Amino acid sequence: MKRAFDSLRWPFAVFLLVLAAWHGACVGFKIPGYILPKPATVAAAVLERHENLIHAFQITALEAAGGFLLSIVGGISIALVFAQSPVIRRSLYPYTLVLQTVPIVAVAPLILMWFGSGIRSVMGVAFIICLFPIIANTTQGLVSVPRNLMDLFRMANASRAKTLFRLQLPHAVPSLFTGLRISSGISVIGAITGELFASSNAVGQGGLGYSITYANSQLQTDYLFALVLTASVLGFLFFFLVVGLEWWFLHQWHESALKPDAE
Repeated sequence: MKRAFDSLRWPFAVFLLVLAAWHGACVGFKIPGYILPKPATVAAAVLERHENLIHAFQITALEAAGGFLLSIVGGISIALVFAQSPVIRRSLYPYTLVLQTVPIVAVAPLILMWFGSGIRSVMGVAFIICLFPIIANTTQGLVSVPRNLMDLFRMANASRAKTLFRLQLPHAVPSLFTGLRISSGISVIGAITGELFASSNAVGQGGLGYSITYANSQLQTDYLFALVLTASVLGFLFFFLVVGLEWWFLHQWHESALKPDAE
């Protein structure tokens, strides 16, 4: 408990310092509230419109989680195929770069045209933006098994499937979680980006992305800041969920999650 408190003490102090500087800038430079509201004004907007924030939070969380889970299934499956042969990997891996290099704002209108507006299209955008980190990191983990361990399995006449699932895949778990940590945060970005193009436009049915567009059009800057804060909270929750799962899977055997020896 003391270690957890010590680790949170300095980030909390920095947070308070940022709030103080923010408030001081608003007061000292007499910045209008529609440009930069005071922290207290944003807090009041959170309390006043908490029901709308919770509703938008739930919709975006569902869309981001759906795209994230689909990217896990798709990313691991593709990485397993890439790990079977260097020829397959060299031939197909460059095409996965398209998912990373093509701007998502250019792909989102196409998804909207193909699948229509709604949760499926938003999940599709989140899926695309999350997929590449999982493919890249999982593939790296699968193909970087030490050569002496691979030779040991060959000496035991292990089949390709046994080598894959009993050696390569366990070895790739830490690398997989590296990709998951990256994708967990950007899944929220993907969902919000998808909502800007493909979410429902009906009042009360949009997530954080739709609400951000609405608040910006109405110059409700305090509510806009509240929505950004809510989106940040959602991203943190996804990230820390993955970190918790990573610790649960790795803390008994992998160096990255083992507790340091007491001095």
